[in-house]
Amino acid sequence: MLFFPPPLSSTSLILASASPRRRELLAQLGIPFSVEVADVTEFEDPAADPRSLVAHNAALKADWVAARHPDAAVLGADTTVFLDGVVLNKPGGPAEARAMLRRLSGRTHTVFTGIAVRRIADGLRTEAAATSEVTFRVLDDSAIETYLSLVPTLDKAGGYSIQEQGDLIVAGYRGSYSNIMGLPLETTKQILTDCGLLG
Repeated sequence: MLFFPPPLSSTSLILASASPRRRELLAQLGIPFSVEVADVTEFEDPAADPRSLVAHNAALKADWVAARHPDAAVLGADTTVFLDGVVLNKPGGPAEARAMLRRLSGRTHTVFTGIAVRRIADGLRTEAAATSEVTFRVLDDSAIETYLSLVPTLDKAGGYSIQEQGDLIVAGYRGSYSNIMGLPLETTKQILTDCGLLG
């Protein structure tokens, strides 16, 4: 699916993501881009190393779209939540979302994002990563139910969104706020500048 696609050229950028949050964040950099969702099956082993998992999925998305648009630069990204040696991906349903919030309650977890840029025409292949920490408030069942009633969480790693009613569940964070949302703008700006896509 293409989203407002501009004419493709050697400087065109495609975001390989279905996430509306990543679209909004990337738009803040002021670079024209289109969106094409990669038709791939992401790796989601809860026991995987989170750095390897997000790097693999980001590259998987970028490679799939780049193969179909060889002259365009393609940006792929993937974000996950990690606590106690377990990767918390998108919950499979409301019960799993509740369980994730209970697990995160009163604890500090890590948010990992992997970024990959690909352009087949000139062999461009580069990766980057970002890490942030989020500390949750202590949540009782009532607080969890209130949050779940206000925020759709099934499309979000860890079953939560810091920018949507985040004050109800988050006590604080360290590192990039945009990384916690799903696309670290500082890292993305640097990688796109290094690739000659941003001045």
